[in-house]
Amino acid sequence: MMSGKHFKAHEVSCCIKYFIFGFNIIFWFLGVAFLAIGLWAWSEKGVLSNISSITDLGGFDPVWLFLVVGGVMFILGFAGCIGALRENSFLLKFFSVFLGIIFFLELTAGVLAFVFKDWIKDQLNFFINNNIRAYRDDIDLQNLIDFTQEYWECCGAFGADDWNLNIYFNCTDSNPSREKCGVPFSCCTKDPAEDVINTQCGYDIRAKTDSEQRTFIYIKGCVPQFEKWLQDNLTVVAGIFIGIALLQVRRSSLVCHLMSVTLWFTWSEICFLL
Repeated sequence: MMSGKHFKAHEVSCCIKYFIFGFNIIFWFLGVAFLAIGLWAWSEKGVLSNISSITDLGGFDPVWLFLVVGGVMFILGFAGCIGALRENSFLLKFFSVFLGIIFFLELTAGVLAFVFKDWIKDQLNFFINNNIRAYRDDIDLQNLIDFTQEYWECCGAFGADDWNLNIYFNCTDSNPSREKCGVPFSCCTKDPAEDVINTQCGYDIRAKTDSEQRTFIYIKGCVPQFEKWLQDNLTVVAGIFIGIALLQVRRSSLVCHLMSVTLWFTWSEICFLL
């Protein structure tokens, strides 16, 4: 028993405390924004009024990305904000552990991406082709594919013929679609003089010869174009990942410092009461 004896506790640095709080409040607001966008997109597609429609999609739904990322950011941001503001050791531990897990997963993903390059390339091909099949099933997926093909100036996973996988664009005789043997407008080469996008520019294009196709649409697939983009921007991509990693390590170290001071202060109070 140590009554009558006062402990001089380490003071928590206001700079560290409010830096962590300010950083995480931004993180938390971004999580709220991502969740709001995801829920709004789902409500626009009628998913919230018909939950069974979640299983109707054959491809990737970009809304899931917003919901998952937003949910993680919301929870971690909330834990970091309250933990720093109230100096709550439990929330700080929760925040620090999950930050460490995310950092470990990022590091593991980077190593695996380098070691299993060919397997990832096959999976990317499978992913793109699976979403080509579901191109008309979801407007968000459609916009994502169009953006990808326009940005990387590509068409399909490895070429325009990959669009045979889609029931609207395939070249089979039994296909009644007006888009038969065509490609989406995002595969078309852009004319700088055109202000309005011609959404019918890809109609019947794959029924033409290869030399004619080269004039009107992108011939290269999105997988090789993505590889080329990574090679051309390797320094930038590596710099971004290293910067994110250092930021996470720095934030984690500040949280651990705040947590250690908080735990010391709590233990001192217990000893003082005894």
